[in-house]
Amino acid sequence: MAQEFIHDDFLLGSDAARALYHGYAESMPILDYHNHLSAREVAEDFRAENIAQLWLGGDHYKWRAMRAAGVEERYVTGDASDWEKFERWAATVPQTMRNPLYHWTALELKRYFGIDTLLKPETAREIYEQCNAMLRSDPESFSARGLLRRMGVEAICTTDDPADSLEYHRTYAETRGEGDPQMWPAWRPDRVMAVEDPERWNTYINRLSETTGRGIDRLADLLDALRRRQRFFAETGCRVSDHGLDTFYGEDFTEAGLESLFVSLRRGRGLTETETAVFKSGMLYHLAAMNAEQGWAQQFHVGPLRNNRTRLMRCYGADAGGDSLDDQPVARAMGRFLDRLDREGLLTRTIVYNLNPKDGEAMAAMVGNFQDGSVPGKMQYGAAWWFSDHLNGMRRQLDILSDYGLLSRFVGMLTDSRSFLSFPRHEYFRRLLCDLLGRDLEQGRIPRSETEAVGRMVRGICYDNAKRYFGF
Repeated sequence: MAQEFIHDDFLLGSDAARALYHGYAESMPILDYHNHLSAREVAEDFRAENIAQLWLGGDHYKWRAMRAAGVEERYVTGDASDWEKFERWAATVPQTMRNPLYHWTALELKRYFGIDTLLKPETAREIYEQCNAMLRSDPESFSARGLLRRMGVEAICTTDDPADSLEYHRTYAETRGEGDPQMWPAWRPDRVMAVEDPERWNTYINRLSETTGRGIDRLADLLDALRRRQRFFAETGCRVSDHGLDTFYGEDFTEAGLESLFVSLRRGRGLTETETAVFKSGMLYHLAAMNAEQGWAQQFHVGPLRNNRTRLMRCYGADAGGDSLDDQPVARAMGRFLDRLDREGLLTRTIVYNLNPKDGEAMAAMVGNFQDGSVPGKMQYGAAWWFSDHLNGMRRQLDILSDYGLLSRFVGMLTDSRSFLSFPRHEYFRRLLCDLLGRDLEQGRIPRSETEAVGRMVRGICYDNAKRYFGF
């Protein structure tokens, strides 16, 4: 009888790897400290009507693959029926071999639905009906909370704007049942820095003003509003910030100069490229200083070039699969930015992620400059992210971290996902991690006598390090 594709030892290429995974990684709970799940859907315990809604909605990874396979947009983000969209996705899956979607699809069918059958045109109807029957017969297990419980998710951090009410986080805290994960907001103030469109920026600043009940006419007003919102986030359990950047900003600035730029923006005047870099440098500094004041860890996701396809942006909007990798330089501005914070005692625990592979070594080397002995692994070169969360990208991230820092202090993987079916990605990472370290043990690069120490390191990377680092 042929072996199942997703079997107990999937991706584990040695006895040592199998021992590490099954002995130390497999049973560890999941701490997903960065994702884009809907807090509303978690709080209201969202239940999808069918597998297509649960699996395909909002998943730009799948959408990009479907377009590449020649699927018309109507069956991707358009008005086709759920079955028609699922059918087109099933036809796409066999074409994704060597893309992470091929493995993720099989893992998700196996872990959530117990289905070993490969998804392809010949099996599409059978799998669609089988999954839908399970959704109908056991809705509690396939609700938002049920899916999180099934994967052993202990905590999640959503991604939230400073003007958000966080009402669903508060509702969830009151209704959270036994076995449900903790859910905390993560502070994402990107729109404060999005000054390229002054009209849109002012609309957002006005919304922030309404949220705080105070006028924002000066830079000091904006900083005060952000501090007030940070305190509100902290009261709701927030312990981490997240910043999405095209690159780091480390230009010299003065408070008077920032005030002048702020006033110009409030009057609707656009900034020059140089002025924009200065304003963003000042705001990024102030936001990082506030993170330190709160005692939060901060994350910097660096390098996307967003909304490249105008027609897609007009028809659907952002996050439709029209983003890619930017190639701006990062090292010098990153160094200036971190150094100013460090000089002033305002550099909190920091994780940096590169989207463009060219930046990996530069960013890993730079964060190593600012380890200060105050917190183990204070400065982190973060997990393979977005276009890199595949086998090659994860191996590369682990190798760079090992070469430039301490793998043993790594806080591990995250989903960065909008999907409740994405959590087997933690298993995917854990299997790769154990295969990598198992190979080192088998080939004598780590002494066999240290197998137990390697096992403890695996457990730390999968769970313990993040629990300590974020204070879960």
